[in-house]
Amino acid sequence: MMLIFSASLAILASTLYHIFQKSTPAEVNPALSLLVTYGTAAVATLGLFIFYPPQNLAQDFAKLNWASYALGLSIVGLELGILLAYRFGWQISLLGVVVHIAAALILLPIGLLLFREKLSPLNLVGIGLCILGLILVNWRR
Repeated sequence: MMLIFSASLAILASTLYHIFQKSTPAEVNPALSLLVTYGTAAVATLGLFIFYPPQNLAQDFAKLNWASYALGLSIVGLELGILLAYRFGWQISLLGVVVHIAAALILLPIGLLLFREKLSPLNLVGIGLCILGLILVNWRR
């Protein structure tokens, strides 16, 4: 049940994310837009403490490693990159496909080498189709 819920939440949030990014006015300062976005996200995240209360805030902070901070930086890069891509003409129907497939292809060797993940022959067929899809989506006549 939680597997379906978590995947559904990610799909819904990603869909809304692209709609909201595409709807951000082009004349708005991108840094200000991201500042408001992250302020809103901070307030919403504080609300999550209702569902995930900290046991001991100081000890919980001590358990964090570099990944939480690096994730914050990567999120800023993702947000700014997508906001600018829409401003420079990417279509909402294509940008998500291109970004997510390209990132998935970059993550393939990382998953195999660093995390010792395995791929089945059927996974390889799917990967091949994703590569073909990426080529076709970006094909210019």
